[in-house]
Amino acid sequence: MKDVHQLSSAPRRESTSGQAPNALEATGLSKQYRKAWALRNASFAVPAGRVAALVGPNGSGKTTLLNMVVGLLSPTSGEVRVFGETVRQDAEVLSRVAFLAQDKPLYDSFTVAEMLKFGRVMNPRWDDEMARRRLDELGIPLKRNVSRLSGGQQTQVGLTVAVAKRPHLLVLDEPLADLDPVARHEVTTSLMAAVAETAMTVLLSSHVVPDLVDTCDWLVVLNGGRVQVSGDIDDLLASHRMVVGPADGAETVAGRLPVAARSTSGRQATLLLRGPASLPDPRWTERPVRLEDLVLTYLRDPDASALPAPSLIRAH
Repeated sequence: MKDVHQLSSAPRRESTSGQAPNALEATGLSKQYRKAWALRNASFAVPAGRVAALVGPNGSGKTTLLNMVVGLLSPTSGEVRVFGETVRQDAEVLSRVAFLAQDKPLYDSFTVAEMLKFGRVMNPRWDDEMARRRLDELGIPLKRNVSRLSGGQQTQVGLTVAVAKRPHLLVLDEPLADLDPVARHEVTTSLMAAVAETAMTVLLSSHVVPDLVDTCDWLVVLNGGRVQVSGDIDDLLASHRMVVGPADGAETVAGRLPVAARSTSGRQATLLLRGPASLPDPRWTERPVRLEDLVLTYLRDPDASALPAPSLIRAH
């Protein structure tokens, strides 16, 4: 397996060691609300140029994490860094980040053209030509009120406003959650086109794994406020195996092979294994691991963890 924090593209800023800082780093990140912890000691990194999926069940801490990434919340402990710079209420750092919240914060009384004007006034690197071209290609009229747009069109307008900011990091909180399958496909396709055009890094939260298969190349699994998995999706799939066999033989297999997670249904057991190994029992069979298999198996076992905390590249 590759190092989970290997860089995939050129950065915006270099460290003194000659290596590029990751697009996003979280180190020991925690957030407490009164006596409850929404996030506990979360550490992960996303290399520049990646489209990263942040996956977890409702209540896992995804929105809390994203709000800290974009500077809307301050951590109780730990830190977040964007391209090597600590995220605080720093205008220079935050100008490089765009955020589209799940509720699509658009002004219902504005026309689409007025939303673009608002974006132009608020963002110094605003690309008006790209925004207008994108909406024209999507067939969204500039004169139409936001309140008269469909859910998919509103998401596309919100995404256009975010992308036209020309961010280095685009953060999306459940952008597909309330869309029908056709609208989800259209939004996903246009997002990938925007990524190809701008080479920005994307962090996309979702709990609908099938929507991420052809979109994301990096995975972060958040469960119960902690990071379980972080890494290149192809590497993660290649380094895990799913095996199925009789429940009465599960302990024998688990005693000899590195088991990441396990589940039992009646007389049948399913084990998620790490790394290559020969099965000690001929009654057990192996099948390929899909992204959905990997995510769901880890989420069913909150104590399981695929990877150690990251070794982060520092920029000075």
